[in-house]
Amino acid sequence: MTVEVDVAIVGAGFAGLGLGIRLKRRAADERTAESFVILERADDVGGTWRDNVYPGVACDIPSHLYSYSFRTKPDWSHVYPSGAELQEYLRECAREEGLLPHLRFGEPVTDARWLANDERWLVTTPVAQYRARVLVSAVGRLSEPRIPSIDGLGGFRGPVMHTAAWDDTLPLADARVGLVGTGASAVQLLPELARCARHVTVFQRSAPYVVPRGDRAYSAAELDELTDAAARQRLREQIFWDAETAFPQRLGVPEAIGELRDRARTHRETQVPDPVLRAALTPDYEIGCKRVLLSDDFYPALQRPNVTLEASALKRMDVSTAVAESGARHEVDVLVFATGFHATRPPFADLVAGRDGIRLADHWSDGMRAYASTVVHGFPNLFVLDGPNASLGHNSAVYMIEAQLDYVLGALDHLGASGDPLEIPLDAEDAYVAAIDAAARDTVWLSGCTSWYVDERSGRLALLWPGYAHTFRERNGTFDPAVYRVPVAS
Repeated sequence: MTVEVDVAIVGAGFAGLGLGIRLKRRAADERTAESFVILERADDVGGTWRDNVYPGVACDIPSHLYSYSFRTKPDWSHVYPSGAELQEYLRECAREEGLLPHLRFGEPVTDARWLANDERWLVTTPVAQYRARVLVSAVGRLSEPRIPSIDGLGGFRGPVMHTAAWDDTLPLADARVGLVGTGASAVQLLPELARCARHVTVFQRSAPYVVPRGDRAYSAAELDELTDAAARQRLREQIFWDAETAFPQRLGVPEAIGELRDRARTHRETQVPDPVLRAALTPDYEIGCKRVLLSDDFYPALQRPNVTLEASALKRMDVSTAVAESGARHEVDVLVFATGFHATRPPFADLVAGRDGIRLADHWSDGMRAYASTVVHGFPNLFVLDGPNASLGHNSAVYMIEAQLDYVLGALDHLGASGDPLEIPLDAEDAYVAAIDAAARDTVWLSGCTSWYVDERSGRLALLWPGYAHTFRERNGTFDPAVYRVPVAS
């Protein structure tokens, strides 16, 4: 079966649903009426917030900013949203914005290729083929779990799971659990695991910087005030601009980064009185190089009698014995990997073939790259949301996604008027990437640590925008057709 559509969107998380809502509202305004589908491999919307259901999962951006500006929510329960609350918000958005008829659940994309003669994308799923004028990748950067290669893992007889594939049927009360990693997921999960498991061994490759979270429930008076849309907008703007003040820390500005470093040190010293444990939890890299984590209960959890910190990485499994890089041996019944995602090398790129059959993964062999962080040379009418240099280390990803949505909608207006495919010239993409690389050069993210922000092969800062969030919108939130004009050779 082949279905003709104007726009094929891949992924039903914040980016895909956000574009769907904007397209649906455009049609209601009768300005335009693009037909569209949202292809989703799972059986529900939500993306990251559907897949990650481990105990304690939550967002590190306040609720009123980690939500659509065009669909604010008055009754967030806490300053920071839980994963379940975000998932329900996205379900509500899909349902109330009329997206259900456009959603195609259980349809993972297995191939997407540009048909030059037809000027269409042919997108294949196990259920159907879609011929689309425009293809939008909204698969996100936290969609493909990464489990490191561990010698002997195949011989381990106990359950093995990633935090993004949590199995809540596993009986953990009498289990010795090996928790691999001390990143954002592990910091949220450990306190919950420690409360139910017989014993937890935490394998720490590198110590994270942790600062206070300070979450709390909104009071009845606050919730009453936030029923007013103007009050929600004021709060949203306050949170946004407060977050923007943190960017100089990522530039290594001495006063700013010193304040953040002091905050993390004070938190560690206050919560970890044991000098030996505190030393093991002290990072050996500059703050901000890796993600700075928010938690009030991670350090206390590490000091419970049923928790052991192994201050080195998991090296190999010897049947039921987890052997650390230090040589220490720990008996475990269950292994939980909190080891992140294939963020800089998204597997979806292997499925997309552009002009002349070139795969997106090949175009990105030296790291993800795109003009305006959204369009890619050699891939006409393809738009990538939440991809190359479109993320932040200090503010809301949803804000960035919305800037990209404005760009895509402007491009659709231009396509409707011109009729010709849009393909960014290589020199424009090269110039944009060179500017990004130059801006990133002196940031804290390239100060020497290993992090998921940086492409492991090229060493490029492939994920993050090396600037303030508002400058991303100023630079990339408006479509400019002039950039697409290829100079005529003289």
